[in-house]
Amino acid sequence: MPSYGEPFLWWDLARSWHDTGWGEGDEILSVVANVAIGLLTSLLGGGFVWLWERAKRTRAVNRRAAFFGVRPGQTCLVVLGGKYNAPGTAHYRDVRAIVELTLLAGELGCEVSVESGDFRGSNGDSTEFCVGGPTGGSNIRTGGHLAAHLPGVTVHPYDGTRPDSVAIEVGGEKFLFDRGNQEYALVAKFTPEESDRPVFLVSGQSSVANLAAIHFLRREYMQVAEVLSSLERFCVLIKVSGIGTYDFHRAELEREVTEAAFTR
Repeated sequence: MPSYGEPFLWWDLARSWHDTGWGEGDEILSVVANVAIGLLTSLLGGGFVWLWERAKRTRAVNRRAAFFGVRPGQTCLVVLGGKYNAPGTAHYRDVRAIVELTLLAGELGCEVSVESGDFRGSNGDSTEFCVGGPTGGSNIRTGGHLAAHLPGVTVHPYDGTRPDSVAIEVGGEKFLFDRGNQEYALVAKFTPEESDRPVFLVSGQSSVANLAAIHFLRREYMQVAEVLSSLERFCVLIKVSGIGTYDFHRAELEREVTEAAFTR
């Protein structure tokens, strides 16, 4: 140890600890180093986990956006049909369907603009969600989309005396309308030549089928995406059953009919 008459140097003290058996200082330094390394490892690990979770959420949002054909930050155009044979009015379930679409748009970072079923013109650079079948003039724009882009689809008119009243026919096969029990919605995605963004069409046999299809796809879009050969253009049928008991909540993918729907 240095005497009181000599300059006091910390390195002399450290050497004295080592020479006299006071090597416990090295052990303390080792413990401190291990603690520091542990803290650093925890911070890095937590950071990597946070980045991984954020990347996973981003991928999920991008997959959903790709399915519905939207881009975060854009304004989506929603075309809402009216009640059967009652232009200018909307069924409350169709209004609920618009609420579902608004929530979906919000989850994907988009805003919504709403137009009625007699809207004319191109959807331009806005993804269009067109909701409602063409029967009885409920959604005139749906009828236009079907005629122009889905020549393999026929929506039969309402006729209470015929079993195929309001049936959706695709490729020669009819999907009958059993009101309040089992109903169908045709869902198609395509991009008109004059537009930069796609049209997402939901043509249900009733307002229940419209709402059921949107409610189902908002949650189970991955299930549908798995059976599609392309997300750019497709057509599927959604079946709604047990309506008297479950209302619009029991919906499922009935069939993918892309080839038949887009073939004249």
